[in-house]
Amino acid sequence: MRIHIKTTASKQTIEFNHLHLLTGTIHKWFGKNEFHDSISLYSFSNLTGGKATKNGLDFPNGASFFISCWNNEQAKLLITGIQNNPELFFGLKVTEIVLQENPDLATKSNFQVGSPIYIQRNLENGRKRFYYFDDKESPDLLAETLTSKMISAGLAKDESLKITFDQNYCKKSTKKINYKRGNQITQIRANWCPVIIEGKPETKIFAWNVGLGNSTGIGFGAIK
Repeated sequence: MRIHIKTTASKQTIEFNHLHLLTGTIHKWFGKNEFHDSISLYSFSNLTGGKATKNGLDFPNGASFFISCWNNEQAKLLITGIQNNPELFFGLKVTEIVLQENPDLATKSNFQVGSPIYIQRNLENGRKRFYYFDDKESPDLLAETLTSKMISAGLAKDESLKITFDQNYCKKSTKKINYKRGNQITQIRANWCPVIIEGKPETKIFAWNVGLGNSTGIGFGAIK
């Protein structure tokens, strides 16, 4: 299930690196739960509708974004949380919620991104490596992560699953995000590039809800 959200206008400029604020808001809406530290079976998009200034983003007409949950009980928690406490940050406040049921994706294979896709693995030397749209390992890593989530959700592995970045997209790029966690800042570089998903319709619906790649629970990998 997908929850489309619209907000009031912002009362002040929002810093470009506000992902931690959006993540904190969504965790607030979820409230106390049993899945907070487990594999994230939900994803959410970036805020849209902003106008860039030298200091950040203004939302004179409000912001829009979506949150998708594989488990409808999670979606219900979110809706209740939003209704009880609709404030986000910097004056943004939810004014509209529209629910979207899982679509028919049987014939759909191309998906735009709602937030950049982050792929990372830990190396044997203890360092971390980011993977990008032009790395040959990326398709297998995307399929590996999604399969792991499917198994965690109690679904069977889809042997026909194949995920690739759309190399024909002329504006494909990477995006640097400074993710704040308390006083610590983690630098992440993620992919802004559509993807092509081949597999069973139910697998594509699962991906549509939970997102692709790493850290969907903190705002990466949402697809449209």
